[in-house]
Amino acid sequence: MNPRSILRLVALLLVATLGLAGCSTAPGQAEGPTRTITDIEGTEVEVPVEPERVITLSEPTLDAVLALGLVPAGTVSGRGQSSVPNYLAEQAGDIPILGTVAQPNFEAIGEISPDLILVDGTSINNNPPVIEALRQIAPTVYTGYAGGDWKANLGFVAEAVNKVAEGEQILADYEAKTNDAREKLNSYADQTFSVVRWQGNTAAMILKELPAGRALSDVGLQRPENQNREGRGHSEPVSAENLQEIDADFLFFGTLGGSSVSNPDAGGTVDESAARESIAQARSVPGFTSLNAYQQNHIIPVDGSAWTSTGGPLLMNKIVDDILAALT
Repeated sequence: MNPRSILRLVALLLVATLGLAGCSTAPGQAEGPTRTITDIEGTEVEVPVEPERVITLSEPTLDAVLALGLVPAGTVSGRGQSSVPNYLAEQAGDIPILGTVAQPNFEAIGEISPDLILVDGTSINNNPPVIEALRQIAPTVYTGYAGGDWKANLGFVAEAVNKVAEGEQILADYEAKTNDAREKLNSYADQTFSVVRWQGNTAAMILKELPAGRALSDVGLQRPENQNREGRGHSEPVSAENLQEIDADFLFFGTLGGSSVSNPDAGGTVDESAARESIAQARSVPGFTSLNAYQQNHIIPVDGSAWTSTGGPLLMNKIVDDILAALT
């Protein structure tokens, strides 16, 4: 969506919001008791003391709000999917979908009359016109950056919804869980672990800054030397000629379905069964069956919505559970 279109939407939303508010509350302002918080960019935002209609416009913010015990009034589809991220389907399957992570539906958001909007750089990527449009609808808190620390993102979400103590407990529980996992996985200390997203006949590596990479580090598992680094907050494509780059002693293998910004209803599955189908297709790609992980039968199918995308504490706990289930 170009800036001119966004600004037109802002004007329309201003009119709609003024009409709904009955002139008692200015557009984008919280009703009832409020408090002032500061988001990750240093912007002060006046938010409701107890927000009741929270909208989450990214996977990490949806995950964090659910983990904190709240149910959003609306959210966006998971990347590569036409509904909520597959790993959150049980908790969030009935939440209204208000567009995609890259293109929120402003009209649908306005119709819900949210009292708080949570967004981060994994979705609109700090696009000032989009953030301004959202702030004409309701108080909008920017909680994190693409490739940023999920723990920091959780902290800003917890502050915005007034559940700081609950957020701190989530982090303490995760630390205890990963410490326990380190002990259970000690026998794998000399092995290397790769994480790959497979789409069609092409691969992309998940590096250290994405959740799966952070989880592997948290439980003491090592990456291959070429993957033991951070990227740019997303997966890194690997050409067919360099397929060997994805290899390791063990390879966690996921896919992300067929939906896209241009075709959000394309569907496609992302769970472990989809990963198994992709592994079967990958066998026809030159070099795949020569990988050490393949030769050792160490390719592990995983849910791509968790392992090859982004999220928050629910995602991190799922990845640790998956690691333990596969290796212990």
